[in-house]
Amino acid sequence: MADDTDREFTEPDKHLLTGPPFYLPEFERSYRYIIDEYEVEPCDIAIFMPCAVRKPYSSSPSHQLIRMIISQVFDPSQYHIVIFGTCGIVPAELEEMYPFAHYKYMLGKCNDEKTRQDFLDIETNRVAGYLEKTRHTYKYRIGYCIGLFREALIRGSEKSGVKIDLLLPGRDLIDRAIGEEDCRFSEGSLSMDRYLGEFCDELIRFRNERYGNGP
Repeated sequence: MADDTDREFTEPDKHLLTGPPFYLPEFERSYRYIIDEYEVEPCDIAIFMPCAVRKPYSSSPSHQLIRMIISQVFDPSQYHIVIFGTCGIVPAELEEMYPFAHYKYMLGKCNDEKTRQDFLDIETNRVAGYLEKTRHTYKYRIGYCIGLFREALIRGSEKSGVKIDLLLPGRDLIDRAIGEEDCRFSEGSLSMDRYLGEFCDELIRFRNERYGNGP
């Protein structure tokens, strides 16, 4: 029989959580569950990618594109997808756990500098906590992210002392996108062809250098 803690994560209220989720106690409790209780299975590669507006995250068109590329390069046994961002940090297999599939928020539409800075501070700590927890769980870590999510991943890596082995898109490509693209967001979207093309090429290079020419 499940205890009250189990019910909290498996039997959520019907209402949709709104507002910046990184402030909400539900997200702090779920983060603590992942850090303190959840057992992450050892795997060669962790691939960190941002959360999405559509829930569950794997139903997002951009996530489906990114996952398709990953699956074409690596064997499923080689990698573990980890979602991070306004949700905190979530092993992908928990994407339907409350509250991760029960909120709606887009940081990119937020113009309040204090809220954005608070996100960066909170998410840096949550990323650092997860990297520390999984220090010996993965051999390699790959990040695919832009904007404040990217900054939080970089800062979390520095704070924990656990390096990100490959961070994409490359800084030069992001800078070119800022100057050339007419986008809703300053650095564009991770689903842009130029970003996805580089992502695929760099994953193949990474794989070949470490595993040879095939999954």
